[in-house]
Amino acid sequence: MGISNAATWLNRGRETAVLTAVILATCGPAVAQCRDDQVELRGPNGTARFTVEVADDDAERSRGLMFRDSMARSAGMLFIYDTPRRASFWMRNTLIPLDMIFADATGRVTRVHSNAIPRDETPIDGGTDVLYVLEINGGLAKRLGIAEGADLRHPAIDAGLAVWPCESAP
Repeated sequence: MGISNAATWLNRGRETAVLTAVILATCGPAVAQCRDDQVELRGPNGTARFTVEVADDDAERSRGLMFRDSMARSAGMLFIYDTPRRASFWMRNTLIPLDMIFADATGRVTRVHSNAIPRDETPIDGGTDVLYVLEINGGLAKRLGIAEGADLRHPAIDAGLAVWPCESAP
């Protein structure tokens, strides 16, 4: 999908300019260099890139995005676990609505929870065999067409397992 098609696909008025900056053309190589501070997702509607903070230890995962009153549109937080598990989240002390994108060890998106309600303590079940969870601004996954079956790419994903691997460092 070219950039002009991505703009047509979004067609969201004044949000188009902001969201188009997040969308990338999918014409690039199947394998590309990745960065620790970025996550890419691809699906039928194209590719999206988010600048992320990584939460890969218990303290960081416990705090998550709590107490923040805003987040840049192209930003997010990537939770990385040591082993696959049943992942469950809540929104206690989280002040902004979030979409939660759950992925397995291969980077395949297994579940998307849209618009988690700020401060809600109801558990959000991500399912079993979750190794990665990407949190982005609420409603953005739907607008970008991010759904179950999409592919997530980040250097933390084992290249030997990844459905969309990063290029190996030279």
